[in-house]
Amino acid sequence: MATYTSNSTGDIAVRCLALTGSFETGHLAPECFGAAAGNFDGQGMSFGALQWNFGQGTLQPLLGEMFENHPDSVASLFGTDLEALKKALKEGKAASLAFASAIQDPGKKTILPAWSKRFRSLGLSPEFQAIEIKAAAAYYKKAVGLCAEYGLWTERGRALVFDICVQNGGIPDPVKRLILADIATLHASLSPEDMELQKLRIIANRRAEAANPKFVEDVRKRKLCIAEGKGVVHGIAYDVSAQFGIDLRKAD
Repeated sequence: MATYTSNSTGDIAVRCLALTGSFETGHLAPECFGAAAGNFDGQGMSFGALQWNFGQGTLQPLLGEMFENHPDSVASLFGTDLEALKKALKEGKAASLAFASAIQDPGKKTILPAWSKRFRSLGLSPEFQAIEIKAAAAYYKKAVGLCAEYGLWTERGRALVFDICVQNGGIPDPVKRLILADIATLHASLSPEDMELQKLRIIANRRAEAANPKFVEDVRKRKLCIAEGKGVVHGIAYDVSAQFGIDLRKAD
């Protein structure tokens, strides 16, 4: 069963998810897997490394899979309140949103401490981490394809493109053309590692510049943090090699 381990040298897909999840939640891995956020964005509540939520219907399947396959684990975590959560999921989106509203502070739009603790424990469990990893697999598959398009071969390249797929949805054709034009200007005498680093910087900057103007610099900081291996994103200092085992080396 794939799960995240600090400084993991295991599955690169898991390490990419842990890094992006840390950006998405503001909690370093493994805490990102159990991060729960309230209705600040109109989605009821969001949970997990990629903040799956009730509003878009992305969280319900993950919880449902956990309830079906690991009933004893969820019973020990949610106790007598489990039935209320299961009932809300069964009755659909409106009921799920109503449930989410009932377990958070309406003024602060934050999950109540008792429920936040329960969801944290759920997200840190090996069983639910495996469900999150499986749910993120489509993003990773897309990232692998994009790495091939740009000739990226390192773990850091894989992590950058995975993050782009999650945060930005991918690389649209107009941006792709700019990236390829920039890459064509790179000197062929560069070492493979230097060539990769320059490509990553180009991709990071070009994708950031195509974002909503309000968020360009925020996206740039996040993407360059991955490209260069270090940076500060939302006040958190990152060293992607030391913290996530992601380096400028060949991706398996």
